[in-house]
Amino acid sequence: MSLSKPLYSLFGVYFEQLFSHPIRTKSITNSVLAASANYASQRIDGQKVVNQQSVVAYALFGLLFGGSVPHYFYQAIEWLFRHDFKYRKFVQFISERLVYTPIYQALCLYILSLFESNSHDIALKSAEKLYWPLLKANWQYFTFFVWLNVYYVPPMLREFFTTIVAFMWMTYIARKRRRFQENQAVNSKSKPN
Repeated sequence: MSLSKPLYSLFGVYFEQLFSHPIRTKSITNSVLAASANYASQRIDGQKVVNQQSVVAYALFGLLFGGSVPHYFYQAIEWLFRHDFKYRKFVQFISERLVYTPIYQALCLYILSLFESNSHDIALKSAEKLYWPLLKANWQYFTFFVWLNVYYVPPMLREFFTTIVAFMWMTYIARKRRRFQENQAVNSKSKPN
């Protein structure tokens, strides 16, 4: 019980900031979330030394794109499909899955690679190799959570629910990208010059 008061206070401050300064709050939250997910994925993989450049790249992506892009997308969806639209939630769900997710996934893979100091060519090649497997995995594993969020989570808690799900997804992306990079490094060393 003694822990509940500070938690309620923390959530109160968070929701107040979310209401007063949505983009700033979402961007900072996403930055912390993305960096934490990258760090967690490195620890899960058993890495002894944390790749700080990768953690910073994820934090920077979360800060610059993780809060603003989803905010404006969902704001546009709310504006396009007003509350009196009969199939509003279904169209929101389908739009998120078939429009937003593929575009945001490509942006995420490409920008993260650039933020890790890779060249345009390497970032593009990395994004091309990882895009389809990650998009399929997203559709396969997270469609239920998106559906749940659109249909059953109250609007006030949607951002919080999305943050929890996004943490799991960012951890998965970080692990897939790191394995891809390790395979690329092994393949480049094994090829004769």
